[in-house]
Amino acid sequence: MDASPYEWFGNKKATLHIAVDDATGKLTGAYFDKQETLNGYYNVYRQILIKYGIPYKFFTDRRTVFTYKKKNSSDIGEDTCTQFAYACKQLGTAIEYSSIPQAKGRVERMFQTLQSRLPIELRLAGITDIDSANEFLDSYIDEFNAKFSLPLDGIKSVFETQPDDEKINLTLAVITNRVVDSGHCIQYYNKHYKMIDKYGMQTHYLRGTKALVIKAFDGKLYCCVNDKDIYVLEEVPERELKSKEFDTEYKLKETKPKKPYIPEMNHPWRSQTFMRFVLSQQHHLFDNLEACM
Repeated sequence: MDASPYEWFGNKKATLHIAVDDATGKLTGAYFDKQETLNGYYNVYRQILIKYGIPYKFFTDRRTVFTYKKKNSSDIGEDTCTQFAYACKQLGTAIEYSSIPQAKGRVERMFQTLQSRLPIELRLAGITDIDSANEFLDSYIDEFNAKFSLPLDGIKSVFETQPDDEKINLTLAVITNRVVDSGHCIQYYNKHYKMIDKYGMQTHYLRGTKALVIKAFDGKLYCCVNDKDIYVLEEVPERELKSKEFDTEYKLKETKPKKPYIPEMNHPWRSQTFMRFVLSQQHHLFDNLEACM
């Protein structure tokens, strides 16, 4: 698994994230993004999970998406927890790292092949933006593998059973530590959210209560409090469009609260689960905890 910035289409560089099966040379996933990002690798991982199942191992470089090296550390083998590594841990995929290009010969040769062919295909298709390029990749990957990948005859697959869509969506998530403010809300990316329970009602906690905010792969926001209570996060608008004190046409809407879908507790969103993952790497338990969130 690796990524390559290149002028794949147009004059601006984009980054192509890919994963290559080492046994067959098959392109198992590909995704364009503006730069090398967690979102790009999550999309590749999702393609693999949906089409093939859970891979046995990823062989990657030492990008901070996969591993994070503490500054001034003498041990270059020290790895730290990342969102991607935590998702792999939950699904049972191992990760091996190397900063030597020759160690990743399969994926490096794949980029050479793609750089000589894919820009031409994209230009012939009239594609000039990332969204269209990602749609094009869906059909291009199958055509590419039909021409260049090796047959599976006599090769035993090491992919585990494919997880269901809900587990994929909830596992390929971004987890962040937050605290409840004085308005019983949680601030996330300069917006305020209230916690909604399974009955559609807002839940209140004391100021300073610790919580985990989970942004699922599909973009939906959830919150886990006390390692057992799960809520949907609903954005609080900055202001109401009309005021019941000053607008004569103001009418209070008498609608029943909608009951949102709340995932079951069989998910990796407990802070204790995440801390156990952190504790397995003693060298960065405290100094890098914020970096991994």
